[in-house]
Amino acid sequence: MVWVCYLMSYIDRTNIGNAKVGGMDKDLHMTSSDYSLVLSIFFIGYLLFEPPSNMILSHARPSVYIPSIMVIWGALSVAPKGINTTAGMAVFRFFLGLVEAGFWPGCMLVMSCWYKPDEMSKRTAFFYSASMVAGAFGGLLAGAIISGMHGMGNTAGWRWLFIIEGIMTVVVALAAFTVLPDFPATTKFITEDERDLALNRLLVGGAGEGAGEDNAGHWASFKAACKDPRTWVFSLTYTFVQGAGTISYFIPTLMTVQGYKGSKAQYMTVPIYIVSLVFSLTGGWLADRTKQKAYVILGAATMSTLSFIVCGWAPGHKLKYAFLCFGCAGIWTTVPIFLSWSVIMFDGREKRGISFAFVNGIGNLASVYGSWLWPSWNGPNYPIGFGVTTALYFMIIVMVAFAKWRYGDTGVAKTS
Repeated sequence: MVWVCYLMSYIDRTNIGNAKVGGMDKDLHMTSSDYSLVLSIFFIGYLLFEPPSNMILSHARPSVYIPSIMVIWGALSVAPKGINTTAGMAVFRFFLGLVEAGFWPGCMLVMSCWYKPDEMSKRTAFFYSASMVAGAFGGLLAGAIISGMHGMGNTAGWRWLFIIEGIMTVVVALAAFTVLPDFPATTKFITEDERDLALNRLLVGGAGEGAGEDNAGHWASFKAACKDPRTWVFSLTYTFVQGAGTISYFIPTLMTVQGYKGSKAQYMTVPIYIVSLVFSLTGGWLADRTKQKAYVILGAATMSTLSFIVCGWAPGHKLKYAFLCFGCAGIWTTVPIFLSWSVIMFDGREKRGISFAFVNGIGNLASVYGSWLWPSWNGPNYPIGFGVTTALYFMIIVMVAFAKWRYGDTGVAKTS
């Protein structure tokens, strides 16, 4: 269920790239800088509400809280129907980020309260695979909606893209109300024996105290999260991951500069996501199988570093396209395994929720500057974008190696 929910979350977040290729920039008279502003402002709202959202969730019912925020952002996604200026689109994106902020860290918090550390990577990779399916499916869906519905009801195709996908999100959220569990100690549809099993297997498996009742106060948990150096090491590392990951918003644009136009530019994004999906799921399985999350991340980061070097400086569109597939595969392998590693490094449900919200929120703030790495005037080779992305992934290798050496792979049992 959370996989389907995240599918819709990622589609609603990234359809801005498909809308741009579909004519949004022309209709709203957007410059390259305007588009970067509209992209980056999403993450301001995203950062502001992530820690408060997880503080609320740690004492709330996930089965109600998570679907509720989905209904709100799904309804909000209809707003572009009446937006006619760049400023209006920026305001819409800010509030969309504010509402979506609680979804990903909330789902990760709940999952970490059900699964052992050596079960998290493959499940997080599967959960995160929704973003790759969304990228592939979103491109196909965007191409069909934009070309097939353009002009219906005197509405541009790119506006229909936001409307249709927002309605789809609300429908999925209504289904989630009936399916999602709460925390093991508070889920009503499991028996006492099942509840004891769910809690005890986590304690035996080294997952710490994240699953049970949390009696720590908000302020005490907040201070504990801030004082833990792991919070800031993992937050800094994730800023590099997410800064490089902003390339996902420009993949349709990168297709257009390689000579693909219109719907074909949307469709050519699909193989990139398929390759990434295979690598990500394999990496998640391998990380749990070997119990060496850091080494799998280092392998994926090295692949991305080398691939983006080729993308930035190699001649020939076909060669660039091939290595773009491998570079993106490295990104989408790094993200879920890194997050599954970071979420198990903190004990106490609320402290874990706050620390992970900082990691995810501060990391996503990198998308603010990352959105400016691909200005249109730097095309068609985009040496700035590929150069900075390469440097960011080199820093990821350095930081992950340090975190592995300092804190290990075993989760909350390791002291800071």
